[in-house]
Amino acid sequence: MSIVAEQEKVQSTGPVSLTERAAEEIRKIMSAKNIPDGYHLRVGAKGGGCSGMSYILGFDRKRDHDIQFEVDGINVFMDKRHGLYLMGTVVDYQDGLDARGFTFDNPNATATCGCGSSFSA
Repeated sequence: MSIVAEQEKVQSTGPVSLTERAAEEIRKIMSAKNIPDGYHLRVGAKGGGCSGMSYILGFDRKRDHDIQFEVDGINVFMDKRHGLYLMGTVVDYQDGLDARGFTFDNPNATATCGCGSSFSA
C-alpha cells in the first residue's frame, strides 16, 4: 500500500476501504446522478480482464449473497464470496495529468495489468 493511500485511508467497518478522495468522488457521483433509494455502492470482482479478474465498482441494489458495510457514511454492498479476493483493498480516486479515475490497491493481487483494472490472485 502506498504511503499516500495509507495517510488518506478512510476507516471502514468492512473488508474494503475508501480514501478520502474516493469517498468524496463517490458522493459527487451519487448527488449528480440522483442514485435511487435502495441503491448503494457495489464493490466486487468478476472473471475477465487481461490478468484474469476485473474490479466492479458501481451502484446496485442488495443481492442474496451480499454483505453490507459503511465507509465514511457511504453504504457499500459486496458479494461475500468476493471477500477472498478483495479483503484489505483500498479504493482511491486519481485526478491528475497521468491518471484519472478510481484505482484499487489490492494486497491479495499477485499480478495486475498495466491499466490497473484487472488482477490475478
